[in-house]
Amino acid sequence: MIIDATNKVVGRIATVAAKQALLGEELSIVNCEKAIVTGKRAFVLSDAKRRRDQGTFRGPFIPSMPDRYVRRIIRGMLPYRQEKGRKAYQRILCYIGLPKAFEGKEMFEIGEADASHVKNLYKVTISEICSHLKTKQ
Repeated sequence: MIIDATNKVVGRIATVAAKQALLGEELSIVNCEKAIVTGKRAFVLSDAKRRRDQGTFRGPFIPSMPDRYVRRIIRGMLPYRQEKGRKAYQRILCYIGLPKAFEGKEMFEIGEADASHVKNLYKVTISEICSHLKTKQ
């Protein structure tokens, strides 16, 4: 199953992806950098920075690449410490952009994840969050 994350709410994509992975489905999520998080920009960016900066050298580790960031969000919805969750997590692949292998193939559409259905006007893309995490402040 291929999911296009362009202009989709990342949390809603993650719930569908986690359920399908637990059922044994192989998932590929493309255009991860174009997925969005709803909320005011300042709050979303400061919360991401706070989560990345907390902890010690043992973790938690928050990635700053968009594909890995989305995969980490999906991991939060899986029982990844159990064997079924680890196997489901291995079935999920995330990509930046659209790889040539997926061009022309049918994409699975998640209707409720579309950002046009969100009443909130405040949105931040995953690429903005990850570029903010990469900057030294």
